[in-house]
Parts: sequence; C-alpha cells; structure tokens
Amino acid sequence: MNDPPRRVAAMRPPIILSHGAESGPDATKVSALARLAESLGWSTLRPDYREDDALGLAGSVAPRLARLEALIRAQPVPPVLVGSSMGAFVSGLASLEQPVAGLFLMATPESIPGCEVDFDVSPDVPTVLIHGWRDELCPLDDMYAFAERRQLPLLILDDDHRLSESVDAIAGQFRLFLEHVAGRA
Repeated sequence: MNDPPRRVAAMRPPIILSHGAESGPDATKVSALARLAESLGWSTLRPDYREDDALGLAGSVAPRLARLEALIRAQPVPPVLVGSSMGAFVSGLASLEQPVAGLFLMATPESIPGCEVDFDVSPDVPTVLIHGWRDELCPLDDMYAFAERRQLPLLILDDDHRLSESVDAIAGQFRLFLEHVAGRA
C-alpha cells in the first residue's frame, strides 16, 4: 500500500537586511530586526556596504545595488529585503529588477542628490514603509506622497531619521510583516 503524499513545507525566504550610509551591518535597527527574525526561525544576511559608501551618497547607489542584486540571485528563493535609509533606497530599486518576497523599509529617501534614479518599488511586492515625524534627512512629505501615490502602508513614528527611540515599535511591525509574508508562501 502506498503512503499518502507528504506535504512539503514551503521554504521560508531568507531576509537580507541592508544598513544605511555612515552605518554598518551591526547597526542598531538592523541588528535588532535580525535577532527577532532569527528567534522566529528565519535566516538572515547582512551585507556590508561600507566600502561602497566611501564613494559618497550618489556614488554608492550603483555598487550597493549591484552587491544586493548579486546576493538576491544567490538565494534559493526570493528573499525579504529590509533596509534603513540608503539600504531602503537600494532595496526598493532591487525589487524592480529581482524577485523579492517582501520589502520592509525604514527612513527611506525619495531621492539621493546627484543620483539619476528616484526611489521606487515593484508594485507586486508586499511593502511596508516606516518613517519618523522628525526625520531631518529624508523629508516625511516626500515619503508620504510616495506612499499615497502607491497606496502603500506607511507607519509614522514620533522619532527622527535614526528611529532609535522606536526600535521596539518597529520590531513589533516587523513581526507582523513576517507573519504576513509567511502566510503568502
């Protein structure tokens, strides 16, 4: 007698967490979110863009994007991309060229001075945007207008660009986002 077919569990996508400029892969938010994801059984990767960042803001976009896209292509399934500031900017752009399972983006600049492309995301990818009311580097109005045009969820927190006072709130949203992504798999 044949055994009934076994249901194979879908592979959870890996999570690639991209830090901001003038930061590193051990940055506070990226590290906190990586720890949370790993505690829930997700695998995480944190590329180091510091060498690219030495090229300046506009100069770092292309090498950061190339590094991230190569890492995406090396994954067995489309990953979830998490990014802060410049990491959010390139994560959104990568979603236009590579398949990704989701985008969780914080303190995202709508544009980078001197960069030829503006921020965008694939319309088919689940996306959450998080921003601070008092973001002194990336104006809230720009991201608010982007979220409105694309009808994307935007969580606005009483914080500045670093969002360092909101790590717990962000982690709570990230947990919900991962539950959503896992439910789609």
